[in-house]
Amino acid sequence: MMELTTDIEALKDRARNIRIDLLKALNNCKSGHTGGSLSSVDILTVIYFSVMRYDPANPSWQDRDRFIMSKGHGAPALYATLALAGYFPREELNNLRKPASILQGHPEYDVSIGIEATTGSLGHGLSASNGIALAGKLDKKDYRVYALLSDGELQEGATWEAITTSSYRKLDNLCAIVDRNRFQNDGAMDKIKDISPVADKFVAFGWEVEELEDGHDIQSLINAFDRAKSTKGKPFAIIANTIKGKGVSIFENKGHYHGVAPSDEELKIALKELGEAA
Repeated sequence: MMELTTDIEALKDRARNIRIDLLKALNNCKSGHTGGSLSSVDILTVIYFSVMRYDPANPSWQDRDRFIMSKGHGAPALYATLALAGYFPREELNNLRKPASILQGHPEYDVSIGIEATTGSLGHGLSASNGIALAGKLDKKDYRVYALLSDGELQEGATWEAITTSSYRKLDNLCAIVDRNRFQNDGAMDKIKDISPVADKFVAFGWEVEELEDGHDIQSLINAFDRAKSTKGKPFAIIANTIKGKGVSIFENKGHYHGVAPSDEELKIALKELGEAA
């Protein structure tokens, strides 16, 4: 089983390595989603290396916790995290988006490499998470389910149907995290279809909620996940206010990089900022 840690500096270093690996993979395949992958890295780092119970050597372990990347376009961040966790060699990231690769542009169900659901069509991931969480209840299992949602899919009616179901079924083994970076494919959320106030809406739909002013703060994330585990009778939502493209100045808060891979020159700049030579 994965050995978890609350060592902040160790977790920050893993997040740095994940950012480096996903940027190299995106640059190598010349396509994919840079901004939303980078914004989710710290969340994924805490989930996989400080919170979630799983075993890469036994990926089908029935008592494992489950993670659903509902924002499927953030797949590069998930793949880099799974590689660092030991589900497959990091060299496999070089095959991102290539024909017949196990690492396609959006996650495809394959428990052997840690992918619990096929996602990418926004609005479906939380429903899948509900089903997995409800199955755990019915089977009297104590595993937990974590679902990472995007800003954009909170514009989808199906997501709110799922949010209603979560609370109606009292799925207190479910934790949804919103990567609130305030951008979508076509630009800033508040210029297209604003979804504020997000936390208030989850509360109105019967969820326990914690909003993090800084969704990249490792200790704040750890504390929020601890609170989620101790909450009974309700699903738990973490609204993580993040920065699109976090970690590299040329990408931060730039909606343009939602679905654009870094060029060779941009990769050099990014790796230098992240402390690794190109």
